[in-house]
Parts: sequence; C-alpha cells; structure tokens
Amino acid sequence: MNVEHDNGVRGRVGINTATIDTARLPVSSSRPPSLGEAFHYCEQLAESHYENFPVASFFIPKEKRPYIWSIYAFARVADDFADEGDASSEQRLEQLDYWESSLNECYEGIASHPIFVALAETVQTYRIPKKLLADLLAAFRMDVTNKGFCTFDDLLYYSKHSANPIGQLVLHLFNNTTDRTIALSDSICTALQLSNFWQDVSVDWKRGRVYIPLEDIQRFGYTERDLGARIADERFQRLMKFEVDRTKELFIAGKPLLKEAAKELHLELNLTWHGGMKILEKIEQLQYDVLHTRPALSLWDKLSILSTSLFRQT
Repeated sequence: MNVEHDNGVRGRVGINTATIDTARLPVSSSRPPSLGEAFHYCEQLAESHYENFPVASFFIPKEKRPYIWSIYAFARVADDFADEGDASSEQRLEQLDYWESSLNECYEGIASHPIFVALAETVQTYRIPKKLLADLLAAFRMDVTNKGFCTFDDLLYYSKHSANPIGQLVLHLFNNTTDRTIALSDSICTALQLSNFWQDVSVDWKRGRVYIPLEDIQRFGYTERDLGARIADERFQRLMKFEVDRTKELFIAGKPLLKEAAKELHLELNLTWHGGMKILEKIEQLQYDVLHTRPALSLWDKLSILSTSLFRQT
C-alpha cells in the first residue's frame, strides 16, 4: 500500500499496444522470458516511476517484493492505457480490452509478455482471485468514460474498484485475508484514494476530471465554474473541510488493521496510514486551498512519519 494513489497507482510509462510486446521486452521476443527475467522487468518498471513511498519498499520483506512488482506492473501499464498519450477513448478501451484478454489467458496458463509471466506465478502462488485484477481494469475503464461523480456513493463505488483491490491484493500476498482485515483495508484504501483526490483537485481539473461529488459541490453553494476559475472562498473551504473530515473517519475506521494485520505488514501499514493522515493535515494547514497549492510531504514529514511509525509498532 502506498501513500499516494491515483486510480490505485500514480506515475506514467507511456506504453501502447503497438510496442508493448516487442520494444520493451528484456529478452528476445522469439521466446517467452524466464521467470527471473520477468520479475526483473517488473522491478525495473516499478523503480522507474516516482512515488511518495516506493513500490515494494525496503520495509516489505525482500521475498515478497517481486510479487508486488508484478501486480504494480500490471496496473501501471493499464493505467497508462487509460490516461497517457493522445489516443481516443475508443482506442484506450481497446487497449484495456487487450490487457484484460491477456489477464484471462494468464489465468489459463498462457503468458508470453514478462508482466504476465511474473503475474501468473504470483496469482498461482498466492491463489489471488482474478476479480481483484479485473476490478482494477473496470476502474481504468471508468477513467476513460466518466469525468465526474454525481454522489459520494458513486465515488465510493469507483474506489471499490480502483483502490480497495490494491489493499486486498497485498493481504493475499501475506496470507492475511479475513472478512475483518479486508473491511479494515478497504477503509484505509478508500481514504487514501480520497486523500489523493483532495490533494490533486487542481491537477485533475486540468485533465478534465472532477472527483468532488456534484451533490457536495451543490450542497455548499459552489459550482464547477467556480472550480474552473480557482475560486477558493469560504464556500470552497467548507466543501473541502467536509470532504477531509469524512476521509479522516475512514482512516480512523481502518486503523485497527495497523495492529491486526500480519506482523510483516505493521511498519508499511503505519507508514501508509500516517502518510495519508499527514496529507489531510497539510490540506487543513492550507486552509483547504488546494486550488492554488498542491499539498505534498516534505522530507521532514517523511522522516517524522517514519519515526512515528517505528515507535508505534506492536
């Protein structure tokens, strides 16, 4: 789990279906890569993108990292299909269909691209349900076709597909899936997703997306036109306070997972939880004006989060 999610992951690789099976292969395209080559490919992909906290960080047991790389690589490329370049919506959906077809083949034991060679090993080793990965693709399709949300329930439905599967996938890798841990994880992952949305209101607007529910915008007498004009008045402050406060409630609801999850996950979960809460604190410090300043974690913030997390482990 990572502090900053955008549709589950953030960062760009710029791959399209015309080049994905040849130009970026780490081995000759005349044969499938070995398992070692496949995991190395996913590792390189993961390490080549910026993250507030690295994918499969130092605090995740070394033996688990390759499996996390494979999941990240799968999601990273799908996110690029949905977001990167100047492809039309129809082309983006075709690329995502291609990726889902490859996922289906992967579960049937057919894989030649390094990402799916690595992913096949991961899903077989940890008995990962295909639905979790398919849900991520469903969220990326929503990114292509949907530019806004009418209600908060609509936004939660999106997060159920975009963010929550990430946490559940991590739980599977640690053989830690129970009804309770999944529910707690979902609360934290949804909160992380929402925190990223509130952090990136102005960035997303420039990309033609509004993640603040329309019903909330109207509730506070604000408008999308005001948003486009970057009007950060009292209406906007009250609107963002409302969103930040209920995001905090989700973080608090999921907090027991920090102690109840597998011991190997405690530090990573603490880093994630405290990092997400720190972003909300940064928004509050800005008087909720995320239209003119994007709140971000400083090096000092990250060191403080690390210190806090180390001392609060059980």
